[in-house]
Amino acid sequence: MKTILIHPTYFPSIVQMAAIVQAKNIVFEVSGNYQKQSYRSRAYVAHSNGKLLLSIPVKHSEDGKKLKTKEVQVENAFPWQIQHWKSLESAYRTSPYFEYYEDDLKPLFFNKVTSLLEFNLKVFDFICELLDIDITYTFTEEYLKEPTQTDLRFLANSKLKKNYQLKPYFQVLGSNYDFIPNLSILDLLFNEGTNALQYLESQQIDF
Repeated sequence: MKTILIHPTYFPSIVQMAAIVQAKNIVFEVSGNYQKQSYRSRAYVAHSNGKLLLSIPVKHSEDGKKLKTKEVQVENAFPWQIQHWKSLESAYRTSPYFEYYEDDLKPLFFNKVTSLLEFNLKVFDFICELLDIDITYTFTEEYLKEPTQTDLRFLANSKLKKNYQLKPYFQVLGSNYDFIPNLSILDLLFNEGTNALQYLESQQIDF
C-alpha cells in the first residue's frame, strides 16, 4: 500500500480525494511555506453561473515574512463562513443529497475558525466520516524536496491546468452546463451521496 504526500486543503478536490481513498496512508505537508491562492484555502463548487470559488481569507505576517502552513491564521473580519454556507445552499439545495448531509455539515460554517490547518483537518475528518472511510495520516516534521512518499503536493496548486479524465456523474446543474470535473468533494457528495466512495475508488487517474 503506497503512502502519498499531500497538502491539507479546504474541502478537497475530487482528484485529491480519489488519491487519498485509493492510498489510505497519507502524510500531510505542514512544514513548507504557505502558498496563496491554492486549494489550501479555496474550493470550487458548481453554481448557476458555472464554477464558483469559495475562498477563506487568511492573515498575513506583519513583517512580510513567509508563514509555514501550520502557522496560518484565518481572517474573520467579515463573515466568510456564512457567505460560503449561503453559496452552498443556493447551489445545492435542489441536489439529491444536500438535505441528507445538511445538519452534519452546517456547524462547520457557524463555529468560529482560527487556525487554517486545524480547520482543514477538521473538514478532512468530517469528509472521511461521511464517506465512512478510515484514513491513517501523519504530518511532516520538515520540508523535503525529494520525499520518499509519492509526492502529490502539486494537487494543491489551483492554477495547475491539467485535465484529469474523471468519469462524469450526475450534477444538479447538468441541464445547463456540460459536466464540470474535479470540483470540491462536496459536489460529488451532494449529487451522488452514498455512491461517492465507490466513484472515488473506481477512478483511474494518471498522475
